Amino acid sequence: MREVLERLARGEMSLDEAEEALRVLAVEEVGELARLDLGREIRHGVPEVVIAEGKTPEDVAEIALNAVAQRGRVIISRATEQHVEALKPVMAKYKCQQSAGAGGMVVIRGEGSFVRTTGGRVGIITAGTSDIPVAEEAKVMASEMGCEVTTAYDVGAAGVHRLFPPLKEMIRKDVDVIIVVAGREGALPTLIAGMVDVPLIAVPTSYGYGLGARGVAALMAMLQSCSLGLAVVNIDGGVPAGSVAALIANRAARFRASTKREHRK
Repeated sequence: MREVLERLARGEMSLDEAEEALRVLAVEEVGELARLDLGREIRHGVPEVVIAEGKTPEDVAEIALNAVAQRGRVIISRATEQHVEALKPVMAKYKCQQSAGAGGMVVIRGEGSFVRTTGGRVGIITAGTSDIPVAEEAKVMASEMGCEVTTAYDVGAAGVHRLFPPLKEMIRKDVDVIIVVAGREGALPTLIAGMVDVPLIAVPTSYGYGLGARGVAALMAMLQSCSLGLAVVNIDGGVPAGSVAALIANRAARFRASTKREHRK
């Protein structure tokens, strides 16, 4: 709501456009399929994400079509090849972005929809290449929330020399928060948390086998980390990690912007 009022005050939208934007704070019902909280992003900065897992391809396509028509954009997670196939008519009608990895993230935009850059800066690091799909989920979320995202993949603790150049680059860019994605023994977040002075979000992945398989060992190791300044999300929780990271980064960006304004006075 605040964003709408600020845009109205700056003359970026008319009174009628502001009224229409505020109306979407109501929940939109898509038949008996879903109740979309289209005003969520306006209220607290995190866009609604439609999880495709557990839904039929046809239902996901119908939900996506309604969401884009009402809000101008839809973010879909955990989309399989079957979901993507069903979404093709919607993609043909609107602009479509699909994550490069296998994370199953799909972003579809209507005409005129764009991401407003916030100035927030997020770093994402993975231990191995198997962790990239989860990292891609986090990247899409942070990017869609207006953040600049810097990534470094496959720099795990088994070859720690690979970590230092990209980590130095993130420190040079003064990122506001770092997401570290790791499977197996989940050691990398603890290592990095002891080297940086920014909040760190650890994401255990389900990559791993034997005792502690499917991410259990990684999750337990991260929860038991002796490095302070580290928080942990659920196994394969790329979407929540990206959302929390972006909220932190965007708040830091607003502080930087307000400080600059005060200095100019």
